[in-house]
Amino acid sequence: MKIEELALDHSEEIVSLMNQTNPDFSIKDLNTRIVEMFNYPNYICFGVFVNSNLVAMTGGWLTTRLYSGKQLELDNVAVSEGYRSSGYGSMLLAHIEAWAIKENCLTIELNAYVSSPRAHKFYYNQGYNILGFHFQKKIIS
Repeated sequence: MKIEELALDHSEEIVSLMNQTNPDFSIKDLNTRIVEMFNYPNYICFGVFVNSNLVAMTGGWLTTRLYSGKQLELDNVAVSEGYRSSGYGSMLLAHIEAWAIKENCLTIELNAYVSSPRAHKFYYNQGYNILGFHFQKKIIS
């Protein structure tokens, strides 16, 4: 098992894993979005590899907010179905936390789907707390 920073050349593996978490999104849209995300200078992505297979990943955004200071906002935490509840998510978050500390982040934040109670329990067990609600308004369909 190894954890490493991912780059755009891992996009096929990233999209395949993200499609497990978001099966309603088209592969074409996921491919387009991952390219756009890697083009932002404040985007970072990490993956867990087991026997050269990407089994868990998350990306994140380094930002500074008035309410929190410098933060790492995680986006799209995903663990492959066959590897869930095996500790890989915990190892990934521990690695990211150490990285964020080195980057002088004061907080790590993330959103979790309301319909994912297993994810909520996992994040609680990792020391995360719910601060509020995330609202969205679609302006283009």
